[in-house]
Amino acid sequence: MATQATTTRHFAIDPTRDLVLERFVDAPVRLVWEALTTPEHVKQWYMPRPWGAVAHCELDLRPGGIFRIDITVGDGPAIPNVGCVLEVVPRERFVYTSMLFPGYRPAVFDDVPITAVITMEPVGSGTRYVFTALHRDEADCEKGRASGWLEGTGIALDQLVAHVHAMR
Repeated sequence: MATQATTTRHFAIDPTRDLVLERFVDAPVRLVWEALTTPEHVKQWYMPRPWGAVAHCELDLRPGGIFRIDITVGDGPAIPNVGCVLEVVPRERFVYTSMLFPGYRPAVFDDVPITAVITMEPVGSGTRYVFTALHRDEADCEKGRASGWLEGTGIALDQLVAHVHAMR
């Protein structure tokens, strides 16, 4: 099967290895950025509510900084999700990966690793928000789909939009 890559500013999207979700948020970029990068806000929308909750969030918004979101499911213990911030362009672009720990240290994980590229741009009085999950290969991308990750991320993005609207 032939694939067609869509080029963005910094990378090409390969539909066999990458998943892209896009939302229009009827709110200014500054509010979307605040909801995305402030731990107190992230705790409100990141985990799909029917599935669990965010127990702890820590973000160090600089290259090499920590991206940590611990989740709980039911009455279970908090499950740490620790990654590394790769790039921060305030109100435009936020990139992190689960393949590295803070300080660019190689990560050990048992989940499907991704590099997340989040972009946002003003559209009228609102924001175009694009979340791209880059995978190592087609197998990892398929594992992500099969795990419910895509569905859960879609729910989380809907929760983000609702949270941003509540911030207005």
